[in-house]
Amino acid sequence: MNSLKKLYRDFFGLTEQSEKSQSMFHVSKDDVANMQKMAAAAKQLKTALGEEEIVDEAQLINHMEDYRGGVEYVISDPAQAQATADDIRQWAEKKGFTIIKQILSRSGKVGYFYFRLGENPYKESKKIQGYISQLPIVKHFRFNVRNSKSKQELPPK
Repeated sequence: MNSLKKLYRDFFGLTEQSEKSQSMFHVSKDDVANMQKMAAAAKQLKTALGEEEIVDEAQLINHMEDYRGGVEYVISDPAQAQATADDIRQWAEKKGFTIIKQILSRSGKVGYFYFRLGENPYKESKKIQGYISQLPIVKHFRFNVRNSKSKQELPPK
């Protein structure tokens, strides 16, 4: 076995790791604790300076069952509100959605679209959620139909 091992090492030029080189990559519990303390301090400094965390995509807090045609979204930069609404409108028309109502708040931070429900609302909600969540300007959004009762309340017994 030893001669086969030597032949293999000579042919491929491989060397075995020694105990010394393996211990070089060892991380102690103290090192981990120090890294966690530094991360917490950096986070406190960031909050103290008032910097927002960078979010690549909108938060996906919506359930597919909640979709009833209405979509509200919040934009991080109100100056681009109209351009974002136009992008959503263009995409929706391209995908075959019918827009019934479109509202943009006075501040420009909140936008609202109300789509006509099609044959498969679950599939539509997946498409809408996928598109709006990937827009970099959108902070978050939710499925919500304005001016309607969300769930009918049962009278108390």
